[in-house]
Amino acid sequence: MDAVLTGLGQGFAVAFQPLNLLLVLGGCFFGTLIGALPGIGPINGVAILLPIAYSLGFPPETALILLAGIYYGAEYGGRISSILLNVPGDAGAVMTTLDGNPLAKRGEAGRALSLSAVASFVGGTVAVVLMSLFAPVLAAFAVKFSPADYVALMVFAFASLASLVGKNPVKTLLGAVMGLMIASIGVDANTGVMRFTFGSPDLMAGIDFLVIVIGLFGMAELLHLVEAQARGTLQVLEIGKSFVSWKDILTVKWVMLRSSLIGFVIGILPGTGASVASAVTYGTEKRLAGDSGSSFGTGDIRGLAAPEAANNASAGGAMVPMLTLGIPGSGTTAILLGALLLFNITPGPLMFQQKPEIAWGLIASMYIGNIALLVINLPLVGLFARLLTIPQQYLTPLIAVLAFIGVFSVVGNPFDLYMIIGLGVFGWLLRKLDFSLAPVILGVVLGSLFEDNLRRALSISGGDWSILLKSGNSVVLYLLAVAVVFVPLLLGRRRGKKS
Repeated sequence: MDAVLTGLGQGFAVAFQPLNLLLVLGGCFFGTLIGALPGIGPINGVAILLPIAYSLGFPPETALILLAGIYYGAEYGGRISSILLNVPGDAGAVMTTLDGNPLAKRGEAGRALSLSAVASFVGGTVAVVLMSLFAPVLAAFAVKFSPADYVALMVFAFASLASLVGKNPVKTLLGAVMGLMIASIGVDANTGVMRFTFGSPDLMAGIDFLVIVIGLFGMAELLHLVEAQARGTLQVLEIGKSFVSWKDILTVKWVMLRSSLIGFVIGILPGTGASVASAVTYGTEKRLAGDSGSSFGTGDIRGLAAPEAANNASAGGAMVPMLTLGIPGSGTTAILLGALLLFNITPGPLMFQQKPEIAWGLIASMYIGNIALLVINLPLVGLFARLLTIPQQYLTPLIAVLAFIGVFSVVGNPFDLYMIIGLGVFGWLLRKLDFSLAPVILGVVLGSLFEDNLRRALSISGGDWSILLKSGNSVVLYLLAVAVVFVPLLLGRRRGKKS
């Protein structure tokens, strides 16, 4: 504990230097704006600014503090378009749309935005405290997670998905299967076989995740608005002066704490990220809610607080293996790892001894950044909510412009612009058939992770399937998956017999 306090003291001395303090505040603010743009997300935001941070000649700790501020600012800002426009800022914000957007449509956009800000603050703070205290121990646990354990984690995530959203489990399952099919498009990395490319060279590399998110959510929402305008059924959204209350915070205090812990643990597992963390926590809270969980997906504040706390907690958790082992925990931390290597700094166990000003300075800046994000964003809630007062005839083309610019600026392939239109029509048809789009997106995310780790596990064992059950971690996760599926059914039958 003494070593931790000494390291934090040294870190705060670095973080409170005027330039570093200015950059962490600026990084948080601009990161929030980047995260609010549909499809840009933290990965692309950090990647775009990395050459700028390097070319300005900043010291390594200063450059990393700026990029990290962009990182968790973008994680924070992804909620804005998710809640207001039903268009996720990035993959981790998909679950936020389920209850955040219904709240906005009820005239409670200010309440939704301010509650998500508080939940994100709690998640980020829990993560950085745990990182300060237990980073080496947790990193040692994460690195022992084998490919077979990841397969079990994906099975648990799919089991959580079974009753995740909607009142029809069959449609939820079909949505997840559609996501798995989309994830399999492209050339098989092991065999070189083309899967579902239909002879198109543009599909050989698969469909970029950004294209899928923008197409299924952004363009589908645009078509929904156009249809409502054509039918004359478009409702004008009322913007009340709603704001999060102490009663709301007390109602979800345990939800935020549980989701922060789960999100942090999932975040330290390399390759998982905020999308898996938010999906697992949303499903967990819906099941824990019991009979009252039927309100999830209709504007329940618990369904908003859980993924928002998990998002930011997983962002902090992903820093743990990067700093202590040199293993990136997510796509964004892979870019941060590249930034360290640009400055000839090798992250790992010795980094806290050899370069404490960088390691502890970064951790200290995260404490400051979390507070700064709360202070910056809460006063802006009313301004963000006013976006919904833009007349729909202007809002519709605005969504289209943001969608096309976001995709083309990152992917740079005109074919993908046609792809988001096709996916938009597909997403619009699914909405007409009362399908939730979240299982489709999560099927894409979890499908690629599931396939990659299953292949690795079977390659290690020479094709022996028993390897999937040899690890204690795997067995525990499989048992949890079975419990998640069958315990609610048994409890429901018992309640039915009693009634």
